[in-house]
Parts: sequence; C-alpha cells; structure tokens
Amino acid sequence: MPVKVRLNQILQERGMSQRELARLTGLRPNTISHLCSNTANSIYFDTLEVICKTLHIRIEELVEIE
Repeated sequence: MPVKVRLNQILQERGMSQRELARLTGLRPNTISHLCSNTANSIYFDTLEVICKTLHIRIEELVEIE
C-alpha cells in the first residue's frame, strides 16, 4: 500500500517554509525535507503526531493511502 504524505502541499497552502515547521516542531530539517519530497523510507507515528498537532490537522489530512 503506497502512502503519500501531503506535507509539501499543506505547507504551500499555509505559506509556511519547511525550516519554520522544523523550528516549531523540533524535528530535524532533513526529516521535514524527506516527508515533503515523499522520499522517506519509513515514517514514525510520533513524527506525524507532532506535525499534526503543530499544524492543527488530522492525520487523514496529512497522509493519503493509495
């Protein structure tokens, strides 16, 4: 089951940079970059939870299962 992370699209819609999200979440900029480019080999639920809480979104808005 391929999983698509819509993080780049969400950040663009909000006018927020990857660097700003990294600062707000405390996650490494590389982690945010990999999620934005859909090149992450694995994704931790804790990471998704932090991003969702920071952006005030549900996980269903962030992750799309194809």
